[in-house]
Parts: sequence; C-alpha cells; structure tokens
Amino acid sequence: MGLNEFLNKEYFPAMHSAEHILNQTMVRKFKINRSFSNHIERKKSKCDYYFIRNLIAEEITEIESQVNLIISQNLIISERFISKAEAESLFNLEKLPDPSVEIIRIIDIGDYDSCPCSGNHVSNTSEIGMFKIISSDFSNNILRIRYKLLPNKYDI
Repeated sequence: MGLNEFLNKEYFPAMHSAEHILNQTMVRKFKINRSFSNHIERKKSKCDYYFIRNLIAEEITEIESQVNLIISQNLIISERFISKAEAESLFNLEKLPDPSVEIIRIIDIGDYDSCPCSGNHVSNTSEIGMFKIISSDFSNNILRIRYKLLPNKYDI
C-alpha cells in the first residue's frame, strides 16, 4: 500500500480493483489509454481519460455490463514482480511514483488485465461487488467517469 492510501482512511481495495477492470474495459472498447488521473475512495471514485466526447447512455450501460461480467467471473487477482526493463517493454511507466525502482510490481486480474501498481487489491473479483457508473462528463478533451460499488445481490 502506498503512503497516500495508508493515510487515506477511505481507501478501499475493492474500488481499486474495479478501477483496473474499468480501465481495461475502456482500453478495449475505445482503443484509448488507461486513465491519466484517478481518485479512489470507498463511497465513490473517478477516472479521467483523454477522449473526444462524452459517453452516451448506451455506452455507459455497455461499460457497466462488461465490468460486471468480468467481476462475476471470480477471477484471481495476483501480483508478480518483473524487471524495470521488461516492464518498459510491456507497459507505460509514466505514472511510476519512483523512477529509480528497478523491480516493478504487476497486478494481474485473471487474463483480463495486467498493470503496474503499488496499491492494495482484493484477492478475487468476487470480492468487488456490483459496479455502477454514477455519472460521466466531458470538458476540454477529458472524459470523467464517476462510479461506485454496490453489494453483490448474494451479499444482501
């Protein structure tokens, strides 16, 4: 867990895992980069993407459905460590908090997503809950998606 997450009592590993799934869904659906900025908290979170417009209702529904489909697959969330040289050939490391680090931690969500990450995650997507987009807005070529997690229907 990074210092910011440790100091933030609202940090929520399930929300962070959901953010990874949302990012991969956006990458696959729209052929864009992962979010360049995000804010992860227990009650709600946001991701910002460089984009060309706001989402339409149908796209929001499709994104929610895809994220929830991945969550429902009960995928194992695991970590592995690779050299910085290998990571540079596989990932964009611009958001790496410490560029002097030579070993990079990768979070794998089944075979759906792999991403360098220093945050805490749940161990299985079944621990995430149901993903729901609260809103999206677009301004100055930035798409902001706000989302929350609801309990699984089986957890109620």
